[in-house]
Amino acid sequence: MIRLRLLVGYWLPVLVWMWVIFSASSDQMSMQHSSRIVGPLVHWLFPHLSDEAVHGIVMFVRKCAHVAEYAVLALLLWRALRKPAEHGKAPWRWSKAGLVLALVALYAASDEIHQAFVPSRQASVWDVLLDTSGAALALLCLWGFGRLRKGASGHCHQIPGCGSSEHRL
Repeated sequence: MIRLRLLVGYWLPVLVWMWVIFSASSDQMSMQHSSRIVGPLVHWLFPHLSDEAVHGIVMFVRKCAHVAEYAVLALLLWRALRKPAEHGKAPWRWSKAGLVLALVALYAASDEIHQAFVPSRQASVWDVLLDTSGAALALLCLWGFGRLRKGASGHCHQIPGCGSSEHRL
């Protein structure tokens, strides 16, 4: 029962997010279709922009989506692989971060291979690099946040009375 709870709680979000990414690689989310949404919105917000500038913004939004979706995948994979026995007690491991990055890169590559078989899409090694960069950025932010958090809590213990209830907000 506990094993099933771990599987559902930690790995189901990873699998659902992978499905979201996979479905975003379909024809419906191709440049031809997504630019029908983003393009008119940009034209409405900035009517003076040229079609070329709008196309550039649409491409930028699409590439930001790549970074964001694979950043989320990296964080979900990190969480699933980490799954500490006690909340917050598992330390940072660069080897685990490397494993997460490798898994994300493999999934990004498989996603681009999938896109090679979708008529309105094309595979791109650059997108794999962009996706992997999004994962690396998320992991570095996670590491940095952990360092800041650790530093803040370590600093608090050095100040007399800082941990007492009278100094808490």
